[in-house]
Amino acid sequence: MVAETKLYDSLLIKPEATQDEIKKAYRKAALKYHPDKNQGDPKQGEKFKEVSQAYEILSDPEKRKVYDQYGLEFLLHGGREAPQPEAGGAGGMPSGFANMGGMPPGGGGFNMGGMPGGGRSFHFSTNGGSGFNFSNPEDIFSSFFKQGGANMGDDDDVFASFGGVGLGGGRGRGARSGAPRARPRARSPEVTTVEKPLPVSLEDLFKGAPKKMKIKRKTFDPATGKRSVEDSILDIKIEPGYKAGTKIKFKGVGDQEEGGTQDLHFIISEKEHPLFKREGDDLRMIIELDLKEALTGWQRTISTIDGRQLPASGGGPTQPGYEIRYPHQGMPKRKNPSDRGDMIVQVKVKFPSSLTQAQKTKLKEIL
Repeated sequence: MVAETKLYDSLLIKPEATQDEIKKAYRKAALKYHPDKNQGDPKQGEKFKEVSQAYEILSDPEKRKVYDQYGLEFLLHGGREAPQPEAGGAGGMPSGFANMGGMPPGGGGFNMGGMPGGGRSFHFSTNGGSGFNFSNPEDIFSSFFKQGGANMGDDDDVFASFGGVGLGGGRGRGARSGAPRARPRARSPEVTTVEKPLPVSLEDLFKGAPKKMKIKRKTFDPATGKRSVEDSILDIKIEPGYKAGTKIKFKGVGDQEEGGTQDLHFIISEKEHPLFKREGDDLRMIIELDLKEALTGWQRTISTIDGRQLPASGGGPTQPGYEIRYPHQGMPKRKNPSDRGDMIVQVKVKFPSSLTQAQKTKLKEIL
């Protein structure tokens, strides 16, 4: 049976809570009420102070034991209103309490107000005096997370909303709440990613090719603050089947800034080809026929992307847009280069720009 439950109520836990449960409760409350998440709301700041100082007592087994037996008044008055001597210890002070630290003898204590928990409410002060001196709430918060408190919850990034405030070196026990808070450390510039186009011929995308790229990069000497420019050679490997839009990534090879070194991404673009147009893994070729060939028949020898010669023909009449498909004569497929797309030969019929009257008459007779 505990003397009172005010500190437990502040953290929304039961008096029989384990140390792990106390830590988890404080973690949840501290993240909720932290001033950096509630700027302009002094009530939330007071709540942050209350849960932090409640945690400082309950997380210390000795202080918690004294609180459970004799209540908050005993702590607030520095032991001057100790219960009767049967509690043990010199002068009516409970056994072990005199060695807790932070409990100087004499008068003074803490101001009241502000904390829920029934009866009288209370508010811890760090304005000195002879009562128990709490650490600064920011130091309690910082110490908690430095000691592993950041790994107790489900948050992916516990400190994302705090900007690093309160996570610096603590000011130690007895720090005054009126002392100025440490300013947030200025964040270094974020390292950026630079993207540059890399034009590549269709033949190189078909068979793959090594390339060397000479770049100029700016360097930064943090010791002197001086900047300079240096040349660098990058080895780029074009794999068979790469397509336009494929990114080849290099980490930390770009300009050097205060926050680090830029990453460099080369984005492949396809150079225009005189014969082929790429369509995914397929290649399309267009051949032109004059009207006579389209009507009476035609023959061609066409070249594949890898230089082989294949026949193409039509007995006529051949419609404009007619296609001949050659399986597995296109581009290699990226995930399985031994497999290839198709080559498509498309016919375009070139009509005469003009006809004589005699030609028109003959065509009418024939058609």
